[in-house]
Amino acid sequence: MTATTGTAVVVLAAGAGTRMKSDTPKVLHTLAGRSMLAHALHAVAKVAPEHLVVVVGKDRERVIPAVEALAAELGRPVATAVQEQQLGTGHAVECGLSALPDGFAGTVVVTSGDVPLLDADTLAELIDTHTSGGPAAATLLTTTLSDPTGYGRILRTQDGEVIGIVEQADATPSQRAITEVNAGVYAFDATALRPALSRLRSDNAQGEQYLTDVIGLVRADGRTVRAVHVADTMLVAGVNDRVQLAELSAELNRRIVAAHQRAGVTVIDPATTWIDVDVTIGRDTVVRPGTQLLGATRIGGRCEIGPDTTLTDVTVGDGASVVRTHGSEAVIGDGATVGPFTYLRPGTALGADGKLGAFVETKNATIGTGTKVPHLTYVGDADIGEYSNIGASSVFVNYDGETKSRTRIGSHVRTGSDTMFVAPVTIGDGAYTGAGTVVREDVPPGALAVSAGPQRNIEGWVARKRPGSKSAAAAAAAASDTAAGGERGPGGAGGEGEKGRFFAVAAPPAPHTAAAAERALADAADEDEKA
Repeated sequence: MTATTGTAVVVLAAGAGTRMKSDTPKVLHTLAGRSMLAHALHAVAKVAPEHLVVVVGKDRERVIPAVEALAAELGRPVATAVQEQQLGTGHAVECGLSALPDGFAGTVVVTSGDVPLLDADTLAELIDTHTSGGPAAATLLTTTLSDPTGYGRILRTQDGEVIGIVEQADATPSQRAITEVNAGVYAFDATALRPALSRLRSDNAQGEQYLTDVIGLVRADGRTVRAVHVADTMLVAGVNDRVQLAELSAELNRRIVAAHQRAGVTVIDPATTWIDVDVTIGRDTVVRPGTQLLGATRIGGRCEIGPDTTLTDVTVGDGASVVRTHGSEAVIGDGATVGPFTYLRPGTALGADGKLGAFVETKNATIGTGTKVPHLTYVGDADIGEYSNIGASSVFVNYDGETKSRTRIGSHVRTGSDTMFVAPVTIGDGAYTGAGTVVREDVPPGALAVSAGPQRNIEGWVARKRPGSKSAAAAAAAASDTAAGGERGPGGAGGEGEKGRFFAVAAPPAPHTAAAAERALADAADEDEKA
């Protein structure tokens, strides 16, 4: 058998996580857009070990697929080993070693899947300390806590050499007073680790095989044990319940926000801004309070984002403005403006200098350069060309109860307010629609589409259909005033407005033919164009 060297990393992820009180395995709980296990594997992958093993337990049917997905994401093999019975951390490492090549004689790094802030630099320092300055049987990370309750205490000689670790449940009162604790991350010489694991006993308060006992065993054999003290305790803090998860989420977010600030991003209120670890933001962008940038969101430079905006997997071009918007899986072009109160659903792509205004919802829609959808509109399953304008309260009617169809609108199109586009339908370049039009057929380029008939007033309808109502009384009073030679304004009897000033209302004559209606709509469109 040929011995192999190098570095192997064993990530322990078999714990039951009962204190999380969750149906989700503990290591799959997320912070900053990644599961705790993903944070661990990303950090480990950066030190480029020859072998990487994740030890899984009772939730393996959910954890193993997550490991496989992470292996694909990282572009490297990741093995799994199953700990069938929860017999302790020593037994878990023994299970992990079984996934390594026979005869592996290099360095074995052991870490946990629930230490999400542990970074590659700290792991690299651990490995370097372990392998430099002569052979060591074991090297461990330690830190100092003001309240070490629950942690294993580091036992040292008067000369400062590490001689062992004692768990909280097995510690004497004097040992419990020690504030230097075990961080649960180790580097072992594989040739020393294997025989030590075979000698572990379970005659302790937990009835388990403690990995920590390996330190005392190899020390008793006269082997060297080293320690790396980590001053930043958050780097080695573990998660056992949701309180700790929230605490570490907040700490990680604080670090992410600070990193963006140092890179040239203005974050007005870091306390109310949440940014996932994979988000990128360009220089001179301003992020306002209440903003969440999640997933793989990409923000360009010189943007204005927020306040009160949530973007998930959204790409925002340079110089864009996104205000009070909820968006996911969308693209916003350079110089575009979105919001307030805009909902971008997956498949939205807004071109450069475009606009999606107040109370606009989009889905699976491509909106061209310079095109504006200013307000109160639903745009679903649509393609809109360049420099078009969609009137207020328009709806792209894309679903007939069975299938969804697309609407295609050309460039330089002007659509009136309250237009309904009943898909599938195509509006040609430069076309117009009148207000209230229901477009059921294609509109040729340059045409005006009108579907509304002439207005018809039914005199006396309220008096006949709603006798005795306040509306009927108001109409009767207005008729009486008209008969007396004046017109009643909305302010009260005798035409008095809010400030007591009399005014008269002159109604424009209504068109009486369809041709007249079309002319009136065309005139209105001309006025809209001038505006």
